[in-house]
Amino acid sequence: MKVKADRDESSPYAAMLASQDVATRCKELGITALHIKLRATGGNKTKTPGPGAQFALRALA
Repeated sequence: MKVKADRDESSPYAAMLASQDVATRCKELGITALHIKLRATGGNKTKTPGPGAQFALRALA
């Protein structure tokens, strides 16, 4: 859990914090490159990714 309030768990800020943790862990393990596949729910739901997806990708870049 990266943020204190439940309403902030799906925010771009929480996604950025989580992806920064992933980036530091990957560096510790010696991973230097990632291939990321991004998808949304699809079907009869939304076909665009959530608000945190763009920020998470930017934090990993």
